[in-house]
Amino acid sequence: MDIVKGNMGWIEVVVGPMFSGKSEELIRRLRRAEIARQRVQIFKPSIDSRYAANEIVSHNGLGIPSDNVTKASEIIEKMQPRTEVVGIDEAQFLGDEVVDVCTKLANLGKRVIVAGLDTDFRGRPFEPMPRLLAIAEEITKLLAICVRCGNPAVHTQRLVESEELIVVGAGSAYEARCRRCFEPNPALAAREAGPLLLRNRAANAGGK
Repeated sequence: MDIVKGNMGWIEVVVGPMFSGKSEELIRRLRRAEIARQRVQIFKPSIDSRYAANEIVSHNGLGIPSDNVTKASEIIEKMQPRTEVVGIDEAQFLGDEVVDVCTKLANLGKRVIVAGLDTDFRGRPFEPMPRLLAIAEEITKLLAICVRCGNPAVHTQRLVESEELIVVGAGSAYEARCRRCFEPNPALAAREAGPLLLRNRAANAGGK
């Protein structure tokens, strides 16, 4: 972000598939703000409790304390007047309301840093992230590595048979895939991945 003058807020959005380092990048920016002695508040959806209840934790284990919210409006309710930087992880789980919340915070002069998935398990735009991208001053799109061929991965491959939009999971339920290796039908992907997952689990169990 270029140097800004006065008490002007703005919105930064970090997007990409799972395992691309979105939470790690969010944590990095928030840590730098803390080092600069800025007042920081951090939030994540209550539904995301994969690694820790009151922490944003990246897949590589990097963490930072955070407040849980069940809906985006709670961010406004919990906001302290002197807060300068606001971090929000997994924003796609907070619904359309998060767009208005981020806009309001930026209009109040706060730097808002948001991370989330830009596409869902079928490769479609994952609302409300596209709307956040449209109003953001800064956008960072990260890529993962396709576990099948090693090419840059833009998709999150679901490996369990479910048509629900939100299925919270990590390595056993999802993997990163490139455009060529991505299978938008989770049922087909689950059947294809089943034997491989079983072999991996057996190998991991044998190594303990």
